[in-house]
Parts: sequence; C-alpha cells; structure tokens
Amino acid sequence: MAGIYIHIPFCKQACNYCNFHFSTVLSYKEKLVETIAKELFLRKNELRSEPIETIYFGGGTPSLLNPKELDLIIDTIYKHYDISGLKEFTLEANPDDMKPEWLQNLKGTPVNRLSIGVQSFEDEHLKLMNRAHLANEALTCIEAARNNGIEQISIDLIYGIPGMSLKTWEKNIQKALDLNVEHISSYCLTIEPKTVFGHQQRNSLLRLPCEEDIEKQFFTLLEKTGEAGFDHYEISNFAKKDFYALHNTNYWKGKSYLGIGPGAHSYFPGIRQWNVANNQKYIQELSLGNLVYEQEKLSKNDQFNEYVMTGLRTKWGINLTEIENQFGQKYIDSLRKDLAPYLENKKVKIEGQYLILTPSGKFLADGIASAAFVID
Repeated sequence: MAGIYIHIPFCKQACNYCNFHFSTVLSYKEKLVETIAKELFLRKNELRSEPIETIYFGGGTPSLLNPKELDLIIDTIYKHYDISGLKEFTLEANPDDMKPEWLQNLKGTPVNRLSIGVQSFEDEHLKLMNRAHLANEALTCIEAARNNGIEQISIDLIYGIPGMSLKTWEKNIQKALDLNVEHISSYCLTIEPKTVFGHQQRNSLLRLPCEEDIEKQFFTLLEKTGEAGFDHYEISNFAKKDFYALHNTNYWKGKSYLGIGPGAHSYFPGIRQWNVANNQKYIQELSLGNLVYEQEKLSKNDQFNEYVMTGLRTKWGINLTEIENQFGQKYIDSLRKDLAPYLENKKVKIEGQYLILTPSGKFLADGIASAAFVID
C-alpha cells in the first residue's frame, strides 16, 4: 500500500513563520492544477500498480482550489491509480476558506478528513503570525465542517509563540478539546532564516520565549491531551482512539509515497526524490512532457539514520531486531553506545525489542536521534 501527496503551492498571504514552497500570485492557479494532473498521468506507473491507501492534499493552501480544480485532480487519480484500498483522503484547509458553499461542494468529493490550520485561538497571535483568519472563524469553521458531514477533523496548533503565557496556551488547548476534534497536530514555532520572523530575529525585533517556557508548554500539552483521552503517538501528533493520521504514520513507517506538484517530495525504498520548487519552470517543463526533479539514492547509513529519526519520534520507537536484520549487528552496537547516556538518565528506555523515548526524552527527540546517527 502506498500514498499520494499533492502539493498546492498557493496562499492568500505569507505567514511570517512559513518557509514552505508557495506563491501568493493566484492568476495561474488553473494552469498549474492542469499541470499537476499531467504529472499524475506521466507518473502513473512509478508505484508499479501498488494500491493507494492514502491521499493527502497539502500546501500551501489546498482549500483555495475551486470545485473544478479539485475535481480535475481527484478524477485523474481515480482514473490512473488503484484506489480500491483507499482509507484516508485528507485536505488541508484554512478557516477563512471554509465558507458554507465551499463545505457544501466538498460533500461531493471523497475527502473524508480535514486538517485545519487553526494555529491559535487568540487574535493577537494570529495577527503576529500574519494569518488570514480570526479566532472566531477558527471556532465556527470546525462546527460547520462537522455539520457538513466531515468524518475526521484535525487541527494545527502552535506553541512557543512570542508573548504566549502558559495560561494562554492552556486556554488554547482547552478550546481545541472542547471542540471535540479527533486529532491535534501541535508544533513548536520554528524560526527559519528566509522568513519574516527570521528577519526580525536577526534584527533583534522578535522576543522568543526561553527554552524553559517552551518545555513547560510542551509538557502541558502532553498532560492536557492525555487527560482528555488523546494518544500521543508521534512527537507532534495526538489522536483519539482509531483516529491516527494514517498518511503521516505511513511516512514514519517508511512506506512509499508519490509526491506531485512543485516542490513535492516522493519516497521509494532506498530513494528520495523531489520536484523543482519553481512554479513557472514546473509548468514549462511538464508542458513539454519533461519531469523535472532531483533524486538521491540513500546509502545504508542514510537509511539507518532515517529509520532512527522517524522511529524515535513515534510511540512505537525503533525495533532493535529489525535493525539487526536489516542493517547488521554493528549498527546495534553503535546505537547502544551512542544512546547509553540517554538510557542512563532515563530519556530512553528499552521495552522488549523496542527502544522508546520516555516522556522526559520526548522534548529532546531530535537531539537524541541525531546523537545516534551513523555518518558516512
């Protein structure tokens, strides 16, 4: 089973923290959507008729697609791919796009899951991040989606926002829980160099919370979602029973997926591939029937490092028996040596054949994983 990821590289406006590939020039959106459909056709054999289990429209802002554009992409997938095993069809949406007509149109599609970019229920924070919606829209759009028959709703929340107090963060979490959504993805604000926030940080115009405050917000998130019955199944993801994000879970488990659209990434066993992140070049080359991408064949060390990095982020951890079978004993020895300090201070634990982060180790997940990397 495999997945398809569709990258829609358009936004109404640029959020101050975002470094994903997107454009705010919407005049050629229709042409780019036609090009995405063409890429889907040209690459129809890359998954070797492997059944599609998940489809994910990300971005950018997929909710900017009009019904005609959305239908063209969906129809192309259904015509050229085996979707007999499709379990999850996710579309990312922004609250300001989720008008009654848009939700009504969505009813006629196979989309069964929305990932809504709420980010915060505080207008002050939304303005700071240059989001296009207000807090009230974030509240009402979720109720509207539910009333329009959306089976699964996930929302994004950001912590570590400048000026956010622990009390305000607790209120944000509680509002999310009160909305009775099935899934929450929550990320610490990351400052990327080529963003507005990156510029402000370089010029000492942005006061970020200290590490201690961010850590308190992270553990408050774990505590509140846990009390509400959410399973913390990946560092940034929390779900009610049976509502894991299947598409993303398959990423972490190393399943194949096809990335379509400018800047989109694909993965096949031992190979990572990414399209040109330039909308005009993407359109121009595909119009000539040319796929334009770069490809990296992963070395054994690369594959081991990815396995460790993705596996440690999940509640399942990494399977030591699988590492031994797939990579060899020397990788087990290296792992035990590199992670010995974290085992000693109880940031990592071994349960049977699995090596798993403890609650106190989860905040340090990336650092612990990188400590275990094997370098060529």
